[in-house]
Amino acid sequence: MTFSIVGRCAETGQLGIAISSSSIAVGARCPWLRAGVGAVSSQNITLPALGPQILDDLSFGSNAQAALDKALARNGYGEYRQVAVIDAQGRTAVFSGRHALGIHGAQAGEQCVAAGNLLAGEGVIEAMVTAFEQGEGSLASRLLNALQAGQTAGGEAGAVHSAALSVVDDLTWPIVDLRVDWADENPIGELEKLWLAYQPQLRDYLTRALDPTQAPSYGVPGDE
Repeated sequence: MTFSIVGRCAETGQLGIAISSSSIAVGARCPWLRAGVGAVSSQNITLPALGPQILDDLSFGSNAQAALDKALARNGYGEYRQVAVIDAQGRTAVFSGRHALGIHGAQAGEQCVAAGNLLAGEGVIEAMVTAFEQGEGSLASRLLNALQAGQTAGGEAGAVHSAALSVVDDLTWPIVDLRVDWADENPIGELEKLWLAYQPQLRDYLTRALDPTQAPSYGVPGDE
């Protein structure tokens, strides 16, 4: 049903998630991020509340494993959940319940953790971790490349229809929050198109938010 990669950039401290699913609008339910705190992918039979609860506990000083365990115990039905967590220092935790769908698995790597369920094969998760660890460039690009590597390795057992890419830095809002809520074919490819269009504009949008006097032209009628 879903496969994801959660990662951190050791140089910038950015945190991010790239995720894809056969379900509609995966980006609205599964990825949760908070700058300077951590990132959580809550998937399989998704309970969105797990993301904010884990991030709250991380912000209060809990480690990744303790925050994950507490959230699962608090809400029940943990055997149906799959959750991947990374904190602001790059420490990880992951859980796959016994009712996770189909072929499922999870693997922690250097500054990352990948997880998936209803997979085409067991090599999908390893491919994602390897691609992230060996990747270069921005965190967003590395996450997206890792997601594509998972798809190339087989991805989900059936067709995927939605995908999302989110990154937080040191601001209270995501610097990247791109979603393909539904595509009949290749939502990961559509997500890549969005990222390639957004990447050269990213810094301009930050400038507009933080210092409008230095903002580049908006390119709209009436703009001077």
